[in-house]
Amino acid sequence: MTLSSPNPVKSALRTLDVIEFVVAFGQGAAAKDIAAGLGIPVSSLSYLLATLCERGYLQRDGRRYLPGPSLERLRTPNASLPLEERVAPIVRAITAEIDETTSFMVLDGWEARIVATAASAQALRYAIDPGERKPLHVLAGGKAILAALPGDRLDSYLAETEGRRVQATPRTITGADALREDIAMVQQRGFSLALEESTPGICSIGRGVRLSDGRIGAFGIAVPTIRYGDALQARAHSALVRACEALEG
Repeated sequence: MTLSSPNPVKSALRTLDVIEFVVAFGQGAAAKDIAAGLGIPVSSLSYLLATLCERGYLQRDGRRYLPGPSLERLRTPNASLPLEERVAPIVRAITAEIDETTSFMVLDGWEARIVATAASAQALRYAIDPGERKPLHVLAGGKAILAALPGDRLDSYLAETEGRRVQATPRTITGADALREDIAMVQQRGFSLALEESTPGICSIGRGVRLSDGRIGAFGIAVPTIRYGDALQARAHSALVRACEALEG
């Protein structure tokens, strides 16, 4: 009997997933976190991690795995990469960890322009495509962007969009005073929420980040309401904090 080798395409994708997962979280990741985040059996992951360390693509620091010197020889300086290429691995890593649709968006005019997305593998999921533009006030990521604006720019946004902020669902916040209160809450707790404010049956959580070129962006995770709860919110918030740190670093 001849033993068949693993599917080469699947093996290659799994290798790339592991490298991207570790690179996206610059402080390193433990094997158990990689296994849980990517859904890889620990037995298979151990061999893969050992091989990547042997080739220098990863290196160990105690129980955590970090990017190795071989990656440096391949890597273009991060700041010179297009924004989409910088954020896409981080977006995919969040989705691999949380298994909910993740996106990264930037402020473009008074709208949020979607730069990168990674869809959940679950049958019931939120869908959004790169290039789409959405009103800031209906998305968690959009509210995170608003919360990062200086006070005078927030005043300008509220004045210039007065009467034009769409009521996407019955729960959408459109009034200037109510939006100010919501944005103040975002600034206080460090993350934003949009609970069925863009799409009925979808809740989202976001966190803003200021890019090296001065632009303001945000990561957002969208979750069907049936799966949303305190435990998932806590996991999503933790992933968003690490994602913003990775992008800022």
